[in-house]
Amino acid sequence: MAAEFDTSHVKNVVLLGHAGAGKTTLAECMLFEAGLISRRGTIAERNTVGDYHELEQERGNSIFSKLMHSRWRGYKINIIDTPGYDDFVGEVISALRVADTGVMLLNAAMGVEVGTDIIWEYTEKFKTPMIFAVNKLDHEKADFDKTVLQAKQHFGNNLVVVQYPLQQGEGFHCIIDVLRMTLYKFKDAGGKPEKLPIPEEERSRADNLHKELIEAVASNDESLMEKYFDKGELEEDELKEGMKKAMINHDLFPLFCLSAERNMGSGRLMGFIDNVCPSANEMPPQKTVGGTLLPCDANGPACIFIYKTISEPHVGEMSFFKVFSGTIKSGTELVNESTGSFEKFNQLFVVEGNKRNNVNELSAGDIGATLKLKNTHINNTLHDRGNNLELQPIQFPPPNMSVAIEAAKKGEEEKLSTALHQLREEDPTILVEVSPELRQTLLYCQGDMHLAVIKWKIEHLYKVEVKFIRPRIPYRETIRRVSESVYRHKKQSGGAGQFGEVHMRIEPWFEGMPDPTGMNVRGRDVHELPWGGKLVFYNCIVGGAIDQRFLPSILKGVMEKMNEGPLTGSYVRDVRVSIFDGKMHPVDSNDISFKIAGLMAFKQAFQQADPQLMEPILQVEVLCPEEITGSVMGDLQTRRAIVEGIDTEGHFTKVIAKVPQAEMHDYSSSIRSITQGRAKFKMKFFEYVSVPYEIQRKLTDDYNKVAKEELVAG
Repeated sequence: MAAEFDTSHVKNVVLLGHAGAGKTTLAECMLFEAGLISRRGTIAERNTVGDYHELEQERGNSIFSKLMHSRWRGYKINIIDTPGYDDFVGEVISALRVADTGVMLLNAAMGVEVGTDIIWEYTEKFKTPMIFAVNKLDHEKADFDKTVLQAKQHFGNNLVVVQYPLQQGEGFHCIIDVLRMTLYKFKDAGGKPEKLPIPEEERSRADNLHKELIEAVASNDESLMEKYFDKGELEEDELKEGMKKAMINHDLFPLFCLSAERNMGSGRLMGFIDNVCPSANEMPPQKTVGGTLLPCDANGPACIFIYKTISEPHVGEMSFFKVFSGTIKSGTELVNESTGSFEKFNQLFVVEGNKRNNVNELSAGDIGATLKLKNTHINNTLHDRGNNLELQPIQFPPPNMSVAIEAAKKGEEEKLSTALHQLREEDPTILVEVSPELRQTLLYCQGDMHLAVIKWKIEHLYKVEVKFIRPRIPYRETIRRVSESVYRHKKQSGGAGQFGEVHMRIEPWFEGMPDPTGMNVRGRDVHELPWGGKLVFYNCIVGGAIDQRFLPSILKGVMEKMNEGPLTGSYVRDVRVSIFDGKMHPVDSNDISFKIAGLMAFKQAFQQADPQLMEPILQVEVLCPEEITGSVMGDLQTRRAIVEGIDTEGHFTKVIAKVPQAEMHDYSSSIRSITQGRAKFKMKFFEYVSVPYEIQRKLTDDYNKVAKEELVAG
C-alpha cells in the first residue's frame, strides 16, 4: 500500500515559545479541529495528548518534545510540541532540525519573553520559515499592539501583521484578517467562526495593514512588485505564493491571532499552514557532510535522519526520524553511515503523543518512528546500501551546570552507570564524566530544572536512589620562588637495602626562560602535562654522582607527587626541576630508591618555594532585560566576580564577567530566582589565577585535616 500522503501534502510544523505561551493547548486545538480527538484536554485537567508524561502532569509544563499529527483538507500536518524552558533547549533544537515551519507563540499578556529570544537564535541558524501567533488575546492584560511592537523590535520589520483582534481581553471573540479582508466572529465556545464584512470603523486600519502586507510580500519578489505597481493590488493567490517564497528565504514572518484556550483562530492558522507554508520538497535541498545536495524526493535514494530517541518501559528504545529522501517500507534495511551496521525497520509508526499507529510506508518529507534499532543513535543518518550519505548533525549547546552524582546505596554503582548511559543516549545535552582527578562522577546539564528531571528519571525509571554532591574544584598547584632540597632515602631490613640521595632545585617555569644558572646542563626534557601547563626536567649531574639509568625513576617520583600536590592534592603545573647532585650505593641503589628520593625531595622543595594554589576562572555572559541588570550584577559581585563589561544584544543587556568556578555551583537556580526566569547565561573556562591567601589557607587546612582523619581511620 502506498503512503497515504505524498511529499507535497505533508507539512512539518514545530510549536515554539516561552513556557506558558500555550503551545500544548494550541496542539490540542489543532487535533480537535481536525477531528482526531473528540474533546480538547487541558493542562489543568492533565489530559492533553501532548503532555502525557507523568512528570509533565506533575509539573504542569512540557519537558519533552512530542510528535503528533493532524489532517486538514487533504494535507497531513506533523506537529512537534516543544518545551519552553531553556533547560530543555536540546528538545527544541532537535525538533527544529526536522521541521519545515516554526510557529512562534507570543503571550499577549507578557509580550516577548527571554525564552522566545533564545529560541529565535536557533530559528535564525536553521533559517526555518516562521509564523508568529499572538496567543491569550482573551487574557485581561492582553496587549496586542505592545506585543507586536516588541516583536518587531526583537525580530525586525520582516514581521508582518496578517490578523489583529477587533477587541481583546475577556470580550475577545473577533479577528480581522487583512490577507482575506474578512472578519471572523467566534462563538463563546470557539470552533468554526462566522465570516463577516470588516466593520466600517475598522476599514481604514484594515486597508493600511493590507497595503503593508502586500508591500512586504512584493518587496521580496520583483515580478510581484511590477504587478503591484501596474494594478495597485495583488490577488490572494499571488500574495500566498509570494509569502511562501519569502518565508522559505527567511525574509517574511506573518503574524496571526489566537486564543488557544477558547479554540479561536486555530482553524485559520491550520489553513494557512496547508495553503502557504512550504512542504519539505519546496525547501532548499539538504547539504550532506561531504558537501553534496540531497533533494527531498520520494523517488530518490532512501535516506533518513534520527533526531530523537526515547526509552520506554516494556517496549525498549523508540527512534524518531524524518525521511529526507526516498520512501521506506516495513522490512526495509538501511545502512547506518556512522557505524556501518545494517538496521532493519520491522515496524513503522506515526505517533500521536503516547499512542503509535502502524503504517506500511513513509515517503520523503514525512516524520515517523520505529522500534529496536540496535546500533543507531541521535544524529545518525541511515541510507540505502552504496550511497554513503551523511546529513549535517545537530549541534547541541554546551552545559551550564555540573554536579557530582553517586548512588545512595552501596553496590548500585553499576545500575547508576547504566541509567546515566541510557539518559545520555536520549538527551545529548547531558554529559557524564568519571573524573580520576576529582574522584567523582560528574554530571553536566542545562540547569536545575533539567537536573530535577534527570533525578526523577533515574529514581522512577531505573529504580536507583541518587545523591547530588557539590563537585570538587579542579585546583592547580604551582610555586612562586626558587627552592633547593636534599633527600636521602635509606632502608635496611636484612638482605639488600634501599639507598638513593637526590639534590634538587625547583623553580617557577615560564615560556622562554633561560637555562638554570650555575649548573652544568647535560639534558633537558619538556613534558606537556595532560591537565595543562608543563614540567621541564633538567639533568645537571656532574661526575657520575647518580647513574644516568636512575634519572627516569627520579622523574617518575616527581610526576607522582605532581599528580597529587602537597597543598590540596591537586595537580601541579608549570615547574622546572633540576637534578644537580646526589649519591648512590653500589649494592643498595635501585629504581624504587631513587623514585622515593625524587618524590620526597620534590615535596620538600615545593613546600619551601612559596607554593601557590590556582583556581579555574570562568567567562560568564548573562543576557537579561535592562531593568534587572543591577540585580544580576549585584549577585555576580557576591561571587568574587570581576564585571568586565556591559553590552547590548538585540533587545537585551549582556553582562560579561570573570568568575571563579568555585562560586558558580548554584548559579542556575539563583539566576532563575533573581530574574523570574527572564535571563539566560553561558559560561566557559577562561584561565587559572592565584587563589586569595585566606581561601588558600582554608583549603590547605581542610585538606590536611581530611588526610589526618583518613590516616587515623586507615
